[in-house]
Amino acid sequence: MNISKKLLVTGLMSLIFAIGFAQEDEEESGSVIQTLTPSKLIGKGQFDIKWFNNLYTQTRAANENGDVTSGLPRETFFTSTLEGYTGVSDNKRVNVGLILEFRSNVIGDRSALDVFSFDGEAGTARSGLTNIAPSVKFVPFASVNNFSIQSSIFIPIFDQETDGGVFLDQKGFTWQNRFFFDETFGGGDWQLFTELNSEFNFGKDAEQDANFDTVEGSFANNSLRLTPGVFLSYFPSSKFTVLALVQHSQLIDLGNDFSQDFTAVGGGVKYQLTDELNLETLYTNFVRGNSSGLGETFNLGARVVF
Repeated sequence: MNISKKLLVTGLMSLIFAIGFAQEDEEESGSVIQTLTPSKLIGKGQFDIKWFNNLYTQTRAANENGDVTSGLPRETFFTSTLEGYTGVSDNKRVNVGLILEFRSNVIGDRSALDVFSFDGEAGTARSGLTNIAPSVKFVPFASVNNFSIQSSIFIPIFDQETDGGVFLDQKGFTWQNRFFFDETFGGGDWQLFTELNSEFNFGKDAEQDANFDTVEGSFANNSLRLTPGVFLSYFPSSKFTVLALVQHSQLIDLGNDFSQDFTAVGGGVKYQLTDELNLETLYTNFVRGNSSGLGETFNLGARVVF
């Protein structure tokens, strides 16, 4: 990563935490983590900014029949996503925004933390800004404000999917639609959140050279990925929640001769640090799959709503 990118990341985090710590503690009557779930939209003139970091690392993989191979050279893939939305309707039914994705990947049995070296070592590491996505969130039914849809078009802004034997990201366009619904019960102490993420991948078919590097296109183009997830949260207080989750992902072949599926389980915590700022950390483990890695993820996020 060059100096300008480092300064941008450092400055962004400093701004987020400065905004958060400058605010007074919220009242116990409610909090963003409790009342402003992904199913709910913000009002006109408000801003919702989230920085989420996902580190996936694996030494196990499953073939197309689900047979598992262990003790493989470690591979680690880091994704940092910045999302920003603003409300544009008086009735909290439409938000518009932008998503940026940054990736850093290392292979060849390098340490998982080497993704933060950003050294670009030939044959073992790649990093860079990979996608930009204009996005809209909307509530389709005025009478059901806890059901919403987020629709985004991910546009790749990098050169090759695989270069020097190192995969960076899917080199194709993705039309993503996420369907959110939540329900609070138990006097407000419990919350069930559900999501269905659909991703239609389109663009040129993958073309490889003699070294199996991708010249153009992507392995995932002409496919549909469906990822349902269920999240159960318990609130000991309005400022703090612990949660458990189950997610399944199914990549359906629509003409590219590749399919894949995996299931992950995990848990995490969220804490409302101030009225505007909340933090979250999550862990997931890929417990099964076909044509998939079987690793684990470590996640850290910060969200500011003002």
